Amino acid sequence: MTSEERKVLAGTLAGTTIEWYDFFIYAQAASLVLAPLFLSPVSEDSPGLATVLSLATIGISFLFRPLGAIVAGRFGDRLGRKRMLVFTLLLMGSATALIGLLPTYEQIGLAAPAALILLRVLQGFSAGGEWGGAALMSVEHAPVERRGLFGAYPQVGVPVGMILATGVLWLLSTTTTPEQFQSWGWRIPFLLSVVLILIGYLIRRAVEESPVFKEMRLRKKESSAPLRDLFRRNTKQVVLSALIFIANNAAGYLLIAFFIAYASTTLGLPRPSVLLATTLASFGWLIFTMYGGALSDRIGRVRTFQIGYALVFVWMIPMFLLIDTGNIWLYGVALFLLTVGLGLSYGPMSAMYAEMFPVAVRYSGVSIGYALGAILGGAFAPMIAELLLQSTGWSGSVGVYIMVLCVISFAAVTAAGETKGRNLRVAEAHEEYLRQHPDEAGALDARRP
Repeated sequence: MTSEERKVLAGTLAGTTIEWYDFFIYAQAASLVLAPLFLSPVSEDSPGLATVLSLATIGISFLFRPLGAIVAGRFGDRLGRKRMLVFTLLLMGSATALIGLLPTYEQIGLAAPAALILLRVLQGFSAGGEWGGAALMSVEHAPVERRGLFGAYPQVGVPVGMILATGVLWLLSTTTTPEQFQSWGWRIPFLLSVVLILIGYLIRRAVEESPVFKEMRLRKKESSAPLRDLFRRNTKQVVLSALIFIANNAAGYLLIAFFIAYASTTLGLPRPSVLLATTLASFGWLIFTMYGGALSDRIGRVRTFQIGYALVFVWMIPMFLLIDTGNIWLYGVALFLLTVGLGLSYGPMSAMYAEMFPVAVRYSGVSIGYALGAILGGAFAPMIAELLLQSTGWSGSVGVYIMVLCVISFAAVTAAGETKGRNLRVAEAHEEYLRQHPDEAGALDARRP
């Protein structure tokens, strides 16, 4: 790798790690402590309902990710990937730190959950614009034969963020009493986000703008209305990219939030042990995500996705059988083996999404597709899993839910077709577009300043 390539990969990895640390800290806190703190009247009357509502707040932020994707896509396609990445990083971190300072329901009443939801909205808006920019910064800088590997770096930010978030919670759970953690210990992981933001900001400021975007600016072929153009010509790609993601995102959020609450509350396993097992499983997620990106450079994006989703599908029921033994070692094994399929169906995503969209609307396309997939997949997956568990009394019903999503995502990635090796450069893409739409050549030329 060149020095610039290393800086690009460090910038995308650092930024996505910090963004997802912020997101995962909230998801895990929602499953453990936020219900009695911010929904105390409901928690006192119906603890089960309070848990469902607390998990639902995880999903609320996802509803605003498409808005963040639209705004970041619009300005990212026109002003550059780098500026939007810095902006979304600062917005996400600020919202996270403020959650750590929020008064609880006992202190300010209904204003507490209202403020919590507002900050979750800001987190969702930020996350909607973050991933697309990071994915394109890495893929657009990559040699064509290594796009899958380069694109895996922003993907790895998810398990690394998970490791940091769960590791911090594990450390606090082992060094504080349950009363101390409930009173003030839960705030520390949110406030630590300030340090991570500063590190990520310094790294990202040193990264050069994407060469493809530079070329697009120089040739003055950027679209005057990326979102309109996106849905006029690329609606199919947006829909497919959303459906490709739903199973991975839903299964991922079981690992991130649901399993921790299920193991510690329903099965009665010690919380520190559960958090430690989840942290160790996240290392598997990291390893197999990197491997999935590299594998897609050899056997193709579609085949790698298909293998990943097949593994998640077949592991669902055996996984819950292991978890329900109530043995912490088997719990750790069950989660680690889940990460094999998760990684293989996540590592190739940046490269495949970038290759699915033309350059003028690429930022908008990958961001909106990813955001919609997150809403349909992981946004309310922990809440749905909790409802299924309470209504059926059988944990395997949650596995069946994920298996259905795996079938949908498997079909979507198959329908999308292989993208490996497609040309991302502006000049060639423009010529190809004109060959496909010769009637628009004059109109496109007239739009040049």
